[in-house]
Parts: sequence; structure tokens; C-alpha cells
Amino acid sequence: MGLEIRDVRAICTAPEGVNLVAVKVETNEPGLYGVGCATFTHRYLAVVTAIEEYLRPFLIGKDPANIEDIWQSAMGMSYWRNGPVLNNALSGVDMALWDIKGKLAGMPLYQLFGGKCRPGIPCYTHAEGADAEQTLERVEALRERGYRRIRVQVGGYGGKNPNLHRPEHPFPGGYFDPKAYMKNVLELMEKLRVTYGDSLEFCHDVHERLAPIDALNFAKALEPYHLLFLEDILQPEQTAWFHPIRQQCATPLAMGELFNNPHEWTSIVSARLIDYIRVHVSQIGGITPARKLVAFCDAYGVRTAWHGPIDMTPIGHAVNAHLDISSPNFGVQEWADSFSGLYPTLNGPLMREMFPGMPEYRDGFLYLNENPGIGVMEALDMSKRQTWGYKSQIFALDWSYFGWLMLASLPTEPPSGRDKQGGCYAEIQSKSAVSGEAPV
Repeated sequence: MGLEIRDVRAICTAPEGVNLVAVKVETNEPGLYGVGCATFTHRYLAVVTAIEEYLRPFLIGKDPANIEDIWQSAMGMSYWRNGPVLNNALSGVDMALWDIKGKLAGMPLYQLFGGKCRPGIPCYTHAEGADAEQTLERVEALRERGYRRIRVQVGGYGGKNPNLHRPEHPFPGGYFDPKAYMKNVLELMEKLRVTYGDSLEFCHDVHERLAPIDALNFAKALEPYHLLFLEDILQPEQTAWFHPIRQQCATPLAMGELFNNPHEWTSIVSARLIDYIRVHVSQIGGITPARKLVAFCDAYGVRTAWHGPIDMTPIGHAVNAHLDISSPNFGVQEWADSFSGLYPTLNGPLMREMFPGMPEYRDGFLYLNENPGIGVMEALDMSKRQTWGYKSQIFALDWSYFGWLMLASLPTEPPSGRDKQGGCYAEIQSKSAVSGEAPV
């Protein structure tokens, strides 16, 4: 009997209070398995269902070496395709199959992609503050940790303005003022350049919070500050506005965090309307389509800057790094706040313990280990849906907004009385990491 897929499992955990989904693909060869990231935080149970009820029966008995054929078959088998749920489910499997291939070859994944293009991976992380002074303090803290590329934010996405003039009986929500937001960011950039000159590179995330005409004016106003890039300045539905933005300013642009479908990036890349592609690798279906996207972008002079947020397993971060180190058109890599040491509610050491083998940060760069495959070892009890008592959350995190004036309020407390498939919200618990005990 040849090598076959024996089982496929979806594993949920939330060690930082953020829903994560990992996938384990087991083979009929004892001890040979692969792991992948399938995290779609806000709809994680839908991803789990897609993996366990649809992909698992389809995959059992197949040869894990046939990655391209499996990817194409799984993508088309549902007929309707290229949505965030099914793409993330397929990504978890796809990454796990590449992990298996690397283990069979006895090589780290980047070697299968052609080897290293660079010894280390330049990265950036986030300095976020309620006001400019707090952001500046965090920039300095990151600089002391070796970062030379930093994303800066002030007042939250969109810049909430408590003094905004409102009508009677306003709907509940977190209102923000685009004009005040842009003014605050420009003032922050001025202070940063006065303080640091050109010794640091800064980027900023609009997070699709501006009307297209405001986005155009904002990009023009930021030109004197020579950003590394301006991120997600438009909604995915408004990418036609990149044409006038590109025609009128030279601020480098990054786009793609919300992309699912190749049609969303094909036109803006081929027209050279952006400088960095920012897709979330699991959101587009995993390593197999990401490698094709790298080659496509390379033909048009567009660099990669993969999405690297806290709502991604360290498996996903490692996959980003393997793509980064082997891609000729790599630009920069986002590194999650979990590992910067600035935000006490996040727990990078615990994440490293639960996912040993993830990339290491040193003095502004990320470094991969030389373990075969993705290189992230199995520390989770992959036979259980939740691990070490870190339950996944079920509550409605609403990122929607109406027009460009209102961001729907996020819940300060999760709804009570819900405990399906891993439970409701679990407080972040400090694990007895040294002793290896699981929290209760």
C-alpha cells in the first residue's frame, strides 16, 4: 500500500482570546503528519464544519503527494468557491500537505520553493496609541527592540472623535470623524519625522475607513513623509479608485488583506496600481495559490507583504516566512503584536510554547529553523478540538460600518449562555508554562 491520508482534524484554541484554527493531516505512515493554518477568527466554526464534514471525507485515502490535484479538486467540488470559509478550510489542508512533502524530502519548506533569496526576513510590527504621545513612546520602545520598520496608528482605526456633532438619538456605535482622523495621522507623521528623521520607516493602515475621495487626498497629503507604504486605503469594492490615486501621488500603496478571489488582485497588479500585495495567505487558499501570486506579482514589479496579524496561528506565520525568504519580490513581513512585548493582554511566550518551532525575531529580522517542512512542531493535543483549556469564543465581532461615518460598536462583554463546540468566551489564563501544567 502506498502513502495515503488517514485522517484530517480541525483543532480550535484561543490562548490569547482570539479564535485560532489549526489542521492536522495524518497519513498511514506512523508519525508522518502535516499541520496547517485555517484561521478565520470571526466565523471559525463554519471553517471547522467545512473541514470535518466536507473536506475530511473527500481526502481520506488520497495520496498526500498530489497537492495541486487535491487543491484544484477541493476548490471546485463545492461549485461555488473563493469565499473566506472554504478558502481557509482548504488552506489548512494545503499547508499540511506541503508540510508532509517537506518532511518526506527532509528539507525545510523554503528549500522546496528554490532556496533562500536572503538570510533574514525584514519585518515590522505595530505602535498604536490613544494619542500621538503614546504612539511615540511605543515607537521608541520598538526601536530599542531593534525594529526599523514600524506601523503607526493613533486613536484606533478611523480615529474616533468624542466631540463629533451628532443628531438626536444616535444609533449605538463607535462614530468617527474622517477629517479629524486624517489630521491626527498627519500630525503624528510630522512628529515622527522630526524625532527620527529618516532612520526609521513607517507605514500606516487606513483599514478601509475612508471614502475614496478622502483616501485620494490623504495619500497625497502623506507624500512628504515618505512612507514604507499606506495600507488598505480603499474597500475591496472600490479598487477602481486606485487609478486616480496612482495618477496623482507617489505614496507607496499596499492592498489585499480582505481579498479572496484572484479577480480582486489581477487588475490592480497587472496595471501596477499598488506596490505591495497584502493578502492573508489562508484567506486565498494556502501555499499553492500564494506561490502563483508571488510569480504573478513579480512579473509586474509588485512586492509581497503578507498579512501577519494576531488572528493567525504560528503555523501561518511560519508559512509566511518560508514564502518570504524564497521569493525574489519579497518586500516586508508584518509581525504580530503578540510577539512585540508591548501589549500585556497578549501572550507571545505562551504562543511559542504551544507552537514550538515558529520563526524567531532578532534585531528587526525574522529567522526560520531548519526543521523539515513548515518547521512548527506539534505541542498541541491535536486529538482534541480545544487545547489546554483555552476555549474558543462564540460572539459577534462586527467589523462592519455604514457608509464611512460609523463603525459598529464591538461588544465589551460576550453574550452569555453559549457553550457550543469549545465554549463561549474564556478569560485569558496564565498557564503554568514552566511546569507544563494545563490551566483549569
